[in-house]
Formats: sequence, structure tokens, C-alpha cells
Amino acid sequence: MNYRNLGRTGLKVSPLCMGTMQFGWSVSEADSYPVLSETYEAGINFFDTADIYSRWVEGNPGGVSETILGKWMKKAGIPREKLVIATKVRGKMGDGPNDEGLSRVHIMQAVEASLKRMQTEYIDLYQTHWTDDSTPIEETLSALDDLVRQGKVRYIGASNYAAWELMQALWTSDKHGLARYDSLQPHYNLLGRAEFERELRAVCETYGIGVIPYSPLAGGFLTGKYRRDAELPADSARTDGVQKRYFNERGWAVLGAVEKLAAEKATNVSAIALAWMLADPVISSPIIGPRSLAQLKDNLAALDVTISPEEKASLDEVTAWQE
Repeated sequence: MNYRNLGRTGLKVSPLCMGTMQFGWSVSEADSYPVLSETYEAGINFFDTADIYSRWVEGNPGGVSETILGKWMKKAGIPREKLVIATKVRGKMGDGPNDEGLSRVHIMQAVEASLKRMQTEYIDLYQTHWTDDSTPIEETLSALDDLVRQGKVRYIGASNYAAWELMQALWTSDKHGLARYDSLQPHYNLLGRAEFERELRAVCETYGIGVIPYSPLAGGFLTGKYRRDAELPADSARTDGVQKRYFNERGWAVLGAVEKLAAEKATNVSAIALAWMLADPVISSPIIGPRSLAQLKDNLAALDVTISPEEKASLDEVTAWQE
């Protein structure tokens, strides 16, 4: 396994990050454990979760994914120092006015709850899930800086930030001598490039910010399981959204190009989509979300695929976005 530095930091992370949103949602707790263990055995050391996973499911209070991750570590006997654990704060975790957001009070409450659920004394990467317009950025970063100084958090990161918001945060940290965001978790894939590439990519490259994209397989569209003239698969948790966003001429053209390259390299569609991303030095570790051992195997195949500059340029051309 060729581990990578997370941005400018000395933290080494695997080139793929195991996302855990599906655990406790579309994957049961019992079925989560084999996938997590196989991931670790394959050399993946980077695991991403969030406190709100999966609060949107009826009867789910949130924190379920974190709880499963913590129980798995204990059950499997995984040494804590062998893992890089990332989680997030921002979402609504209760009915009170201070049970959400990026205020000092919520951050301090939320971090203790996450530590307890994951049965750990520290979080390697603590990320603000999205911005909070009702809280000054100075307050948020000051609270996060305190957590770093206390040893409860090693590094901090941002998710779903616009370029100007990320720059504002970096400037605030620099001005006040506070811990700064060392990673960004953006929505990014072959079919959705503009959101990251328009402005955020340059910021991350210039300031040494690690990039850990979510949805690198476009909600499952870039796995090849959807076909133009076939019935929709019944096993997808997000089929409706995928259909609305990608079932168009551009989507099918991109899928066809990826499938062609996958056939030439005797691999699967997922592996090509991930390998394309890994060919970009700005990308630290795309976040995968397999729901089964078979899907995990397909994802891990990306680590054995090399995309040449010419092949990447070809995929870049077919997936180009317009200003």
C-alpha cells in the first residue's frame, strides 16, 4: 500500500478512504463488520464518518455509524493507533437550539459525544460538515483550535465549503494563529467536476490542503450497474437521485468511455473511475462506500490500475465541463 500525506501534513493515509455512511442505514450492523475488517486487512487505514449518520432514517437518532465503527474496533481488536479516523460536526443532533451548528457550545458537546460513541480518546481528523452562517468563523476555529491543543483532535478539515469560505477560514486561522483546515471533503467525480475544479482545486493545490472527495462513483452510476435500456436495480438506496442527475446523453457517453477503458485494462468500471481520480496529485484519498465484500473488491481494484497521462486526458475530454 502506497500511503499518501494528507495535504501538507505529515499524516499518512491510504489512497482510498472507507466511508461509513451506509453502515446502520443500507447495511446492517452485523453486515458492516466483515466489510470493515476486510477493508483493514487490505491495508486501508483511513475511515470517515459523521455524527449525523444516519439521522434521516426513521427511528435512527444519528451517531449510529460512529457507534458501529467504535464497536468494530473493539470487537476486531484493532489497535487505535493503526487507524486514521475522521468524523464531522454541524448537523442537528437533538431538539434544542444548541444541538446543531458550529458554535463553541455545540462543537464542545458534539466532540465528547463522538468520542464516546467511537470509544476513543481522540479523533484524527475533525471536520466541519458544512458552513454555519449564524456563527462567526473565528468562534468555530477557536473552538477547534482548543480541541487540537487539548489532544482530543489531531487535525481539522472542512466539507462542502465554497472556495471563498475556505479562503476566509484559512485567512482567519493565519491572522489569529489558530489551527487551520488541512483537508477538504468536496463532492467530486468524473460526472461532477465543475464544483471542485472551478475554484476549489486551485485553493487546495496552492495551500497544501488534502482532498478527500465523496461520491467518487457518482452515487453508484460509475459502477456500471445502471444500463440505458434496463430496469432500475432495486438494491440502490439513492436510485431516484442518480436517475435524475446522470440518466442523460452525457452520463451514458461518460459511462461508455469508462467501460471501454475498463475492458482494455481487464478491470471494472469502479476501478477506472477511482484510478482517474488517483492520477491527480491534488487528490489525497477518495471516499468509497461499499455495501458488500464484492463492491469492496471492485473498489480496491483501483489500487492495481495505472491511468496513463494519455488515458487521463481522454477521460478528461469526454467529461469536460463548460464555464
